[in-house]
Amino acid sequence: MKFGYTIIYVTNVGASLAFFEKAFGLKTRFQHESGYGELETGETTLAFATHNLGLTNLPAGYVAADASPLPLGVEIALVTESVIQAHEHAIAAGAVSLKEPMVKPWGQMVSYLRCPDGTLVELCSPISA
Repeated sequence: MKFGYTIIYVTNVGASLAFFEKAFGLKTRFQHESGYGELETGETTLAFATHNLGLTNLPAGYVAADASPLPLGVEIALVTESVIQAHEHAIAAGAVSLKEPMVKPWGQMVSYLRCPDGTLVELCSPISA
């Protein structure tokens, strides 16, 4: 078994794909009119699906990230050599800063953002061995 996908249920798949490209430079790999889209994220896919599709999968419901006043307890971590610049760029694209870039005790720089669709994103430098 391997980790293949993270799928975030959102109100507007096209808007989420466009935001992730503008804020983080991740291009759209695939988008289907049914309300599903994927980003070019390497071996593990980051995808978005509409709430309508989410409710067909989970008819009892779920907590929608874009309707929650607080971010969900799950984050998407994007690795970059320049956390400070990436953080500033994402804010200029429409993200909300939750925590400015800081260095963790193990030497990794991280910051936290919330996207317009409610997704919690951590920007982090690679961990040096």
